[in-house]
Amino acid sequence: MDRKLIARFVTAPLLALSLMSGIAMAQAAAPAKDPKAPKAAKTAKAAAPAADLVDLNTATKDQLVALPGVGDAYADKIIAGRPYKAKTDLTRKKIVPAAAYKKFSALVIAKQ
Repeated sequence: MDRKLIARFVTAPLLALSLMSGIAMAQAAAPAKDPKAPKAAKTAKAAAPAADLVDLNTATKDQLVALPGVGDAYADKIIAGRPYKAKTDLTRKKIVPAAAYKKFSALVIAKQ
């Protein structure tokens, strides 16, 4: 056999083995994923602690503007529409559109 041909037959399998062993080692070194962990992370993002929630009935304009999707105009409309029995009153009374409400709904509360 030709030397170049022998080199190809030897080099190709060795290269494939080294790539596969590198992938296997990377997978073994990666931390095991807990199937419940992503669900817990989503829950933590979705609901802020009660102490951190912005009360729609008492929040200042600056506090409302700090919410994602709320600018000066929406903040003024929220303040003008008080009091709220529930935070969903914002969309029910058409004070803010549903798309904007989805951005900040987990960050607000309507205390009585």
